Amino acid sequence: MPLLRPVQVVAHRGSSASKAEHTLDAYELALEEGADALECDVRLTRDGVLVCVHDRRIDRVSDGRGVLSTLELAELNDLDFASWKARQGDPLLEAAWEEADQDPERRSVLTLERLLQLALDRRTPSGKQVELHIETKHPTRYGGLVERSLVELLSRYGLAAPLSRSVSPVTVMSFAATSLRRVHVMAPLLPTVFLMERVPVRYRDGRLPAQVRSAGVALRVLKKYPGYVERVHDHGNWVHCYTVDEPADIELMLDLGVDVIISNDPARVRRMIAARA
Repeated sequence: MPLLRPVQVVAHRGSSASKAEHTLDAYELALEEGADALECDVRLTRDGVLVCVHDRRIDRVSDGRGVLSTLELAELNDLDFASWKARQGDPLLEAAWEEADQDPERRSVLTLERLLQLALDRRTPSGKQVELHIETKHPTRYGGLVERSLVELLSRYGLAAPLSRSVSPVTVMSFAATSLRRVHVMAPLLPTVFLMERVPVRYRDGRLPAQVRSAGVALRVLKKYPGYVERVHDHGNWVHCYTVDEPADIELMLDLGVDVIISNDPARVRRMIAARA
């Protein structure tokens, strides 16, 4: 089946099938593999810095322990956020880690500002601006300060007020509708995605919360209810699907006509799209 329109390939926490998630290595590899956009999760440190970490605690992805929001950036910078991937036993990953170990920037926590700089400095293979899809994590002790800090950071780089949503290099995503409402108030032209592990009854006809134009839907939902994609499109909205890694699932999402595929393996998605083209 031919593709009706280009599908955007978004690297989930970077090329995290191959590299430790939310590290410079993961994001640089994703760009080499042809990702159109880089996805990250953001949380606030105790001293008010946005960092790219998914979990509430840092135990899984670092050699430290504790709740991220209780730690300052300096404390996080002393920890190793990269070698846990190498410890999974892949000799190639272990060799890559030995090289990364020589560069503190590649093993310490990644700030959103550093990732933003990477995106601004690079281009996709087709020459387009690299996009960032930023997920705000909630609940958190800092509440709306997360969105305020995010918009302030984007403002410093001239990204909080794009000419239109269609040309914005930054998209904000969240499972919390309150988070998206805060973003709309402070930066009304930033595009937003309402993430859903299950689709609430009131949105099953394809509608979305006010000012939101994209549904971010779990893969298992679309596999069970493939007709949801058409309903969202009928309302003029877009569908982002996460997290799509297996060939059969990628094929299905391309058949359904989703607009954005979020994957830990952007190279595989890109190859399969190219094969159809």
